[in-house]
Amino acid sequence: MTLRLPDELATELKEAAAANGKSLNQWATAVLEAAIDPDLAGSEAEQIRARLAKAGLLAQPSTRMKRPAPEVTQRARKKAGVGTSLSSIVVEDRR
Repeated sequence: MTLRLPDELATELKEAAAANGKSLNQWATAVLEAAIDPDLAGSEAEQIRARLAKAGLLAQPSTRMKRPAPEVTQRARKKAGVGTSLSSIVVEDRR
């Protein structure tokens, strides 16, 4: 089996495995097994988080992100949608 991952995700997985005292293969196997355990109910995301927590594999974020100030969000909303649309970029790239 081959799995393609972004470099950043691969690095985070290696760090999580090391933090749990396991090899990357052992940790990934345990995470994947926990992700398909049918014992839990709820939304798919809740099920996966609960399964990982049950197996002791739920990675906790190292730092909690702060919510941006309302004025920062407002400025970002004003800037959103300005510029070249994604569909135009895709069409241009296909030419």
